Parts: sequence; C-alpha cells; structure tokens
Amino acid sequence: MEGLLRLAGNCLAAKGVDAGMDETATVTVAENLRWLLPVRSRHGPVTVPVDGVNSILDVVESLGVPRTEIGRLQANGSAVTSGYRPGNGDLIVVEAPTRPQIIPDQRFLLDVHLGSLARRMRLLGIDTAYQNAADDPELVEQAIAENRVLLTCDRGLLRRRALPSGALVRGQKVEDQLADILDRFALTPAPWTRCPACNGLLRVASAEEVAPLIEPGTLRTYQEFHRCQACGKPYWRGAHAEQLSRVVNSSVSER
Repeated sequence: MEGLLRLAGNCLAAKGVDAGMDETATVTVAENLRWLLPVRSRHGPVTVPVDGVNSILDVVESLGVPRTEIGRLQANGSAVTSGYRPGNGDLIVVEAPTRPQIIPDQRFLLDVHLGSLARRMRLLGIDTAYQNAADDPELVEQAIAENRVLLTCDRGLLRRRALPSGALVRGQKVEDQLADILDRFALTPAPWTRCPACNGLLRVASAEEVAPLIEPGTLRTYQEFHRCQACGKPYWRGAHAEQLSRVVNSSVSER
C-alpha cells in the first residue's frame, strides 16, 4: 500500500497537479536528462507542488530522474545541497553529473539484465560482479558489502535509499552501453586480465597445466595459455580472438 501511495504521489507531481497543495516550484531539468521525464514534461520547465517537507532530491526524483543521475542543484540562482527543501515560487535547476566521474575503487555490480555488458567490462579488465538471478534487495546488499557501483537500466532500483552508489546505463545495444560507461566514469582498463565468466584474475599457465582441461587439437595449435585464479577456467587466443581484440581495442581507443 505504501508503494502505491508513493507512486500515486509521484504521478501527481510529474503532472504538476496541485494534489491538495497551493504552493509550487518550477523545475528546469538539463536537456540531457529530459528523456527521463514524462513525455509531456520534456520541452521546458515543470511546475511541481512543494510542501516545505520533501527535499529537492525527493522533488526531482518524483519527476522520474533517479538520484544517481542528479548532478549540481540550484534554487533561485544559488547552489544548494540535496537536502534543501523547496518553497513556494522557487526556481530550481537540475544539472546532470559531470563526466567523467572519478571513483576511488573501480568496482562495479551489474543487474540481471546486463550480462553481456558484464562480459565486455571484464574483457577490459574492469572489476565487474554479476549474478543472473539476484533480486533487487540482494543487489543493494552486495553493492554495500563490496563497495561497488551498481549499474542498471532500472530507475526504480536506483531510487532505493540504502544504495550508496549507482548509475543508469544508457543504450539498448551492448556496444552503446559500454560506450556510455566508459564516457561516464574515469576508468583504467587492463584488457585480458580478468575472467569473462567469473571476474577472477587471470594468470599465465603452462601447456602442461591446462592439458587436462582442453582438447588435444587446441593444445597442438596454441602455445600461450592463461587460467582464472578463481574458477580455474583455461583461456587461449582462439578463433574468436580477433573479434574480441577489435572490441577491446575499440573501447580503449575511445577513451
């Protein structure tokens, strides 16, 4: 019931409906964030009800912009913190986060819909945790426990107050999603150092060590091998190496 009431309140705010309150503020959202707003609100300032209780962060989130996508905030021409409480007649300006963002620990956690992106990020050597069956509470718990930035296409997940850090992934294709992440964060790729399957670190392995794990023909054809220190899976530059190299080289060169 609480979720339904909150959703109803959000819908009223997004429409600029009075909802029993006479006081309103005007919100101008940065152009590159307007795609997150309801279609009718994407072409200019939006009038929203204010009550002197809800923070500016709550007001902006009610329009459809997750807190992780909110950058600098202004009220009446002055910078304000996320705890500022808008009053009647306030003119609010919402900017997007400055890119690229610097994060001390380059550690990420991806939701269940971003498996292909997780593999691409691991190919670049980016510490990327992923489980294909984790629910929202589990994702938030893991992000907190492991100090990871949660990446998702689910705006509702990013609005969970317990989540310390996250980002909305843009793009439908994995290539576009990866380009968005590389543009948003100041990362230091280390290609071919992580296991695409489990995120473990790779180490050089001898042919004798991997011989029981691969086909004899593969052993005769290739001389250089690596093995995951976590799951033990062996790797070599096989038939798909050229295609994967193009993916890695293209991603690194775009930085």
